[in-house]
Amino acid sequence: MRKFYCDIFVLLSLLFTVSTVSVAEDYSGVYTTGSSTVAPLVAELARLYEEKKSDVRIEVETGGSSRGVADTLSGVVDFGMVSRSLKPEEISLGLQEVTIAYDGIALIVHRTNPVAELTFDQIRAIYTGKITNWKEVGGDDSQIVVVNKAQGRSTLELFLEHFALSPQDIKPSSIIGDNQQGIKLVSGNAQAIGYVSIGAAEYEAKRGGSLKLLPLEGIEANIANVKNRKYPLVRPLNLVMKGALRNDAKAFVDFITSNQASETVSKLYFVPLHE
Repeated sequence: MRKFYCDIFVLLSLLFTVSTVSVAEDYSGVYTTGSSTVAPLVAELARLYEEKKSDVRIEVETGGSSRGVADTLSGVVDFGMVSRSLKPEEISLGLQEVTIAYDGIALIVHRTNPVAELTFDQIRAIYTGKITNWKEVGGDDSQIVVVNKAQGRSTLELFLEHFALSPQDIKPSSIIGDNQQGIKLVSGNAQAIGYVSIGAAEYEAKRGGSLKLLPLEGIEANIANVKNRKYPLVRPLNLVMKGALRNDAKAFVDFITSNQASETVSKLYFVPLHE
């Protein structure tokens, strides 16, 4: 309950204390910020869209889902990028969401790590510091490097929710922001474990990256199992907006959610809206 009221306080503060600068009606581009999971997809779709609409420029910045929500509420972007569903308190402030694809969250380790799978309880124990050596879960005799997501990242929120943890429970060795930071860290450290977007991790692994995705609750972590909804930790990738979009922004969102975008969504290892 305390968290709920804290969230309300933060969102109300954003409405009344953040600068009220908004995207100008005559601005000849589209501006969006937010989730580092959604941003590469939107950036690639923006590149394709700009090839067709040379008079429109689309600016895409990351910063996490919380930034996408905050910037949308304060009116400094056309829409935000959020890799989760909106919370009830965010909807109550007038935000709306449009789903553009689906993804999952995967535990990743270095590809040389002999551990093939971790149980729900083992993952909790690793992230809370109760298990600190890989040999305790069938791996080598080496210290576990626990990689956690920074506050404000929806991947962190969903991970905590799924494993029934609070931020204070986590005992991290390293804290990262976006998916690529996590992938780079784990790929370069044979003792590390982290959690990132399935799409981003599977894309990297299939390009020969030094990581592997661990199954979750007996289900392989891959986009096929996100698509068939067998994977236990699936999330929508959303765009969020407040009120009517300007013409340029609306046209771009229409493109993102159309059949034309499906091939690009699949190429980036996410599940498209349309087959």
